[in-house]
Amino acid sequence: MLNISKKFSRVAVALGGFLIFLGIIVMAVFVVGSLGMIDFTVIESENIQIVLVLMLLAIGIIDLVAGVILWRR
Repeated sequence: MLNISKKFSRVAVALGGFLIFLGIIVMAVFVVGSLGMIDFTVIESENIQIVLVLMLLAIGIIDLVAGVILWRR
């Protein structure tokens, strides 16, 4: 039982690090976009907006799961 908990903790830590890295990239894209260096007219399509929202929702859920695993540890 202890071995499984240890594996979950390692996975949660790795996942948390990946999500922090992904968050930094997303913030950088929006900062560069707000400075006018990136053209966001590409994502005006409704289909692409739905995919982006679902991706952000999935990232949030994965982050929540990693947080709960670390909290229960």
